[in-house]
Amino acid sequence: MANPPRIISLSLGSQTIRLGEFQVQPRGGLILRTYRLRESLIDPANDRLDQAELTALRELIDELQIKGCDVNYSVAAQSVFARFVKLPAVEQEKIERIIAFEAQQNVPFPIDEVVWDYQLIGGGGGDDEQVQVVLVAIKADLLEEINGAVEETGLRTAIVDVATMALYNAFRYNYSDLSGCSLLVDIGARTTNLFFIEPQKIFSRSIPIGGSSVTAAISKEFGEPFAAADLRKKRDGFVSLGGAYAEPSDPQVARVSKLMRSTMTRLHAEVMRSISHYRAQQQGSAPERLFLCGGTASIPYLREFFREKLQLPVEFFNSLRNVAIAESALIEELTRSAHLLGELVGLALRSVGDCPMSLNLRPASVARRQELEQRRPFFLAAAAAVILALLGWSLYYARAAQVTRAATERMKEINAPMRAAEAKIDNLRKQAVSLDNIAVPLTMAINDRFFWVELLEDLNARLPKADIWITELVPMSGGKPIPVGDKRAAETAPAPTPARPTAKGRTTGPAIDGVLLRGLYLYNAKQQEVILDYFRNLVGSPFFNVDPSNQARVIKSTIPNNAEWAFPYELNLELKKPLKLP
Repeated sequence: MANPPRIISLSLGSQTIRLGEFQVQPRGGLILRTYRLRESLIDPANDRLDQAELTALRELIDELQIKGCDVNYSVAAQSVFARFVKLPAVEQEKIERIIAFEAQQNVPFPIDEVVWDYQLIGGGGGDDEQVQVVLVAIKADLLEEINGAVEETGLRTAIVDVATMALYNAFRYNYSDLSGCSLLVDIGARTTNLFFIEPQKIFSRSIPIGGSSVTAAISKEFGEPFAAADLRKKRDGFVSLGGAYAEPSDPQVARVSKLMRSTMTRLHAEVMRSISHYRAQQQGSAPERLFLCGGTASIPYLREFFREKLQLPVEFFNSLRNVAIAESALIEELTRSAHLLGELVGLALRSVGDCPMSLNLRPASVARRQELEQRRPFFLAAAAAVILALLGWSLYYARAAQVTRAATERMKEINAPMRAAEAKIDNLRKQAVSLDNIAVPLTMAINDRFFWVELLEDLNARLPKADIWITELVPMSGGKPIPVGDKRAAETAPAPTPARPTAKGRTTGPAIDGVLLRGLYLYNAKQQEVILDYFRNLVGSPFFNVDPSNQARVIKSTIPNNAEWAFPYELNLELKKPLKLP
């Protein structure tokens, strides 16, 4: 049976690099195979990996023999901008557009210069319930630089997470049975990250106080370089218990312990301020318990300090509570370091299944590579299909050419007598065209005989049922009436419009291009509306071009009064197909 795939987790802290190898258990869950840690004292203001850290990372990779493996790694929280926002309750399809707008408003950099992601973390259950979202973003150039350093060591990026969010996933995995509000305090080298965790809620806040703050205070107090002060902190440091407890006999150790207590007192004040903010602004519950994790949480008596100040149960976060440990691992060492492995466990969980927080800050180069890798099987299958198709078509066309040559010879024999018949058919076709040229004018004349009958039927059919009738119908040519009926009218009729050239250069003779319709309408309840009804009915007529939006061009009516019983009106209608005059 093949071994389960290796899951490599890498945590890039400010002063610590942690590397872990996990596997998925046959029945589900994680098993920790091995774990390595390297500490390096770096400039607290530097966000990037220096050469010493890269050398340490290469050594870890060589020890675990994982070169070329996929890795899930996390970037430190201080390198990432994170913001918890609340959005109005909207439809699901609009959420992404609103989140994109909120990202542009909240991220303090141009949105095209960052890599960002979001996660829905609650809300939206009711019609008016707000949707809670966490937005995270990191400068694209910084992320590319960190990712380039990681991949330079021989690892291949799979997932890029935020350290705080990986820690949250680990807490949910190991303490899913807890109810009420838990406060997780991650005290790192540069910052302290607070997590207020409830069954259906999360809130995080970062405080710029950490182990480096203690080191900086010792360096200033003793006038030592940062490296010497950090060594003194690790050698002599503990949190002074204060009160009635006796001070250490060594005055320098006592000074260090007081400096540590002073720094932790500042941290406690920020924790209390954060609790008040969470309860007032986020409508959260008061913490019922506190968990400590992070490298600085190992300072002696820190647990007792927070227990005294907060009056809450305080314990170290056990990130291996629900994680099995392989026999080859150093169980005793891992037990002491369980509160340091939360990020590694959270990163490994991303490769196992769905996590409460599934953010992925992939650099553009990694996203392109992963998309190409996902499409590679399709490309290979398509290439194979194209090659097979070309081979098949080549065989097909070779056979088709052979068949075509044989068919061509047979067709030549058959076509010879048909060519004579084709010449006869061409002569008949020319004769038919000549007869059509003679028949078309005769056909048009026959059709024109029924034109006025059909036009009158259409006008009557569209006439409203009551209160209006037609008294006169006058043909129009070029906007002028053509009187018909008696000889005198014909003598006094204006001349028809002269022929004019068409678009193709031919001339057209005089034609009837419109109709002037006159009539009367009774005094009625609708008054002039009965004419508008007739106008609207004529919009769909097959004989007239009627613009429904230009009534004034067509209608001319008389305003009704109380002195008469009927009133004249006129409709100037344009024919769709002008009627040629003889």
